[in-house]
Amino acid sequence: MPSSVQILGTGQLITLSRRLRAAGGPRLRQNMARRIRRAAEPLKGDLQRAIRTQPLVSEGRKRNRRGVIPRGGPSPTRRPLRATLAGGVRISVRQGASPGARVWMDRAALPPDIRNMPWVINTGRVRHPVFGNRSRWATQWARPAGWWTRTVQAGTPRMQAEVERILADVRRDLE
Repeated sequence: MPSSVQILGTGQLITLSRRLRAAGGPRLRQNMARRIRRAAEPLKGDLQRAIRTQPLVSEGRKRNRRGVIPRGGPSPTRRPLRATLAGGVRISVRQGASPGARVWMDRAALPPDIRNMPWVINTGRVRHPVFGNRSRWATQWARPAGWWTRTVQAGTPRMQAEVERILADVRRDLE
């Protein structure tokens, strides 16, 4: 299930944040925040790319009562699903008591009818009514499942290594 990816709360980040505050260097703090945001941006791009390229396959059309495969109709919405979901991926950087970076899915940025869709697609199985007809349901499969978890597992080590490098650079600047 997608949640946020957080690099925060480590003792190094907390002590460094306190030292930055004591040094009174807003320029130094802004520089550190900007660099941490840049460290998280590749993961955000990977997550957006993963959802844009996630295949959703169906089991195909069923024959109707007369044995004929019916033709499809126009989409009930003109909004592209994957691009809309990709637009909901966000980054936030904090410098207060729990400094760090967070990559997360902003549900408020999604239309109300698809707010749970990132989590549903991550499970691998999407059930939905056919063109809004709640007496006919279709199942689509997101294969491979886990677009969020796979991408986060692949991108987190790179993000952590970059944050470690940033911390070392800022620590060197403070000394």
